[in-house]
Amino acid sequence: MRIRSTAAVFMAAALASTSAPAQAPRDTGGVRTETQQREDGGNSDLVWNLVGALGLIGLAGLWRRSDNDGYTDDPI
Repeated sequence: MRIRSTAAVFMAAALASTSAPAQAPRDTGGVRTETQQREDGGNSDLVWNLVGALGLIGLAGLWRRSDNDGYTDDPI
């Protein structure tokens, strides 16, 4: 019974309170941060996204097939 009442008090306190902000806004003197610039721009540079995707696909070519059965060590 005591656990239920304690849980009810904590639940009521959690529902009654507001969430705290992650960071307090600071005055940056009118200079926009890099994150603010990215959020407002909507400039998704497709070319660089494709270059990055091709680079990740290219890394798959470095994967060496192995005939290791799991019981012996791979030869170097």
